[in-house]
Amino acid sequence: MLEQLALECFTEHLPMSRNGNGSYRPISSVWEGSDGELLEAMFKFYAVIPPEPILDSTFNAGRFWKVSKRRVVSMDKDAKYKPMIVADNRVMKGVMDSQFGVVVYDPPHVGPQGRDKSRKKFDVDFGATVECGKDQNWNLSYLYPPFLKQAKRVLKPEGLLLAKITDMVNNHRSKWPHCDFMRMAEEAGFTVCDLIVKVRNGPMVSNKWQNAHHARKRHCFWIVCRKSDDCERRNGKK
Repeated sequence: MLEQLALECFTEHLPMSRNGNGSYRPISSVWEGSDGELLEAMFKFYAVIPPEPILDSTFNAGRFWKVSKRRVVSMDKDAKYKPMIVADNRVMKGVMDSQFGVVVYDPPHVGPQGRDKSRKKFDVDFGATVECGKDQNWNLSYLYPPFLKQAKRVLKPEGLLLAKITDMVNNHRSKWPHCDFMRMAEEAGFTVCDLIVKVRNGPMVSNKWQNAHHARKRHCFWIVCRKSDDCERRNGKK
């Protein structure tokens, strides 16, 4: 309820824009609210078919949906989160084709945080448990192609894939997984429609870091893809 009121408060002050014979509320390319609020705004702005049912393919503790009333099907490979579907999103075993209006994807953004026991909770909460070393070229982009194949399979025609991707510094070099994701999505047959920068309050810091060689990341990207040959609203579509 609070999320919906916040969204209505945000949108009611935006000017209406004309698009053919219809109208729409514009959406900003930079977002400073919550992920849940942004997801709701993206459903309303981009969807040309009903977004539900929605597949959250990286459900974890379900943070995106705490106050949402949307019909969400939860998927996670860890049964302890009690998802509706216990499955690896790179396989999606048992999920039928063309079932969902939207697939939401929030993959791990960093690899395991070393041997520091205080970081174990971070690793579990944020999925930082998959390999991200030399054999993976120090990044996590290798996770994307098998997932994208499955996402395209289970989405309805014109369905949306909404992916939260964060760049990182690993092994002293900047990695750009948001670029990898967009390229791989196009290769998988999606049309990449938009990129929204979501800003958080402050950069991640640690008193163990002695020097800074890269800008501290205080943003992530939400990438909007459609299972279609184009992104534009046309021929009476929303």
